[in-house]
Amino acid sequence: MPPTDPRFWAEVFIQTLTLFALIIGLFGLLVPVFPGLIIMWLATLFYALIENAAGRMAWIDWTLFALITLLMLFGSIVDNIIIAKRMRGHSIPWRSIGLSYLAGIIASLFLTPLVGLLASPLTLFGAEYLRFRNRRKAFDSARTYMIAWGWSFLAVFGVGVLMLILWLLWAWL
Repeated sequence: MPPTDPRFWAEVFIQTLTLFALIIGLFGLLVPVFPGLIIMWLATLFYALIENAAGRMAWIDWTLFALITLLMLFGSIVDNIIIAKRMRGHSIPWRSIGLSYLAGIIASLFLTPLVGLLASPLTLFGAEYLRFRNRRKAFDSARTYMIAWGWSFLAVFGVGVLMLILWLLWAWL
């Protein structure tokens, strides 16, 4: 027999809504310009505010929220560092990197995220082809970008999984 206390069902609703937002944010990380970690953090902020208003936030809850916040900040920075470091390690100039990022963002905003995913390496290929006048060197630069993006995705997805695990501990323990 299910509990009849409306507070129980309100808490179940809030936890379900938060979990749904966390999962959307986590899988949204597959789209390069989608702010998945920020969405996940906003969901936990919403949850913390509701729990605090209900008087259910203990020091451990605030500690877990602080860890989630730190993970979000770290994850939001680390992906760009990984990509830029790998690309700069292959002597790809900032101008080409910037054009690549800009093309990806503009294509994602005005067309679709998948077009943005293609626009970044293609723009990098074009910029590097103009720089070298050599298709092989330009392709190597674009390949370096795609490999760096893959490592970056793995790092950020791992951070998102940690954020989700910390929230699950917070909400259900």
